[in-house]
Amino acid sequence: MKKNYGVVLGAVLGLATTHAVLADPTALSLIKNADEYVGNPCRDRVLEIYSDKSIATMQPNVWHVVYYDPSVFSKSVDVKFGAGQEMEVSHPMRPFWIPARARDVLDPDRLKIDSDRALQIASTQPILNGITLRSSKLTLQNSDDGAIWKVELYAAKIGDPTREVSIGHVTMTADDGTIVKADLHPSSVDN
Repeated sequence: MKKNYGVVLGAVLGLATTHAVLADPTALSLIKNADEYVGNPCRDRVLEIYSDKSIATMQPNVWHVVYYDPSVFSKSVDVKFGAGQEMEVSHPMRPFWIPARARDVLDPDRLKIDSDRALQIASTQPILNGITLRSSKLTLQNSDDGAIWKVELYAAKIGDPTREVSIGHVTMTADDGTIVKADLHPSSVDN
């Protein structure tokens, strides 16, 4: 009888471990991985973390960790991850874009809210009750209010639930999740 409990417990723990390994990493957890793909002058000098729009789930699985890189004209290097795996390292050049500045580097001690928590805070706004949220896009960067998360939300259209529409965004501080701005338009799902 005791052997059966051990087998069941082992199977449950094995499934829990497998699920944890397969879960997509959060934005802040990717910083340590991204450090491996940039030179020493860039390590731990994150300017921004942003996701591509999520597909088939609320939690994005394609992330970009952008570092301050004083050795190139754009002053930045972008490490792109898909499902936690490094996909590309590039030095983005955007026309009419001001090069990054060292003062824009995020203070890691002030980053208490990770992407999963920011998404939870944004998606549980009372104005969104009854709306079917489908996907999101997140950005962590410095602002006049310190480090902030901007969470863009997309919802299913009421007349055609196979289509989705942007319903706005929620901006919050990255140190305690205080909402700085909620620019949400739930009526967009009717259009």
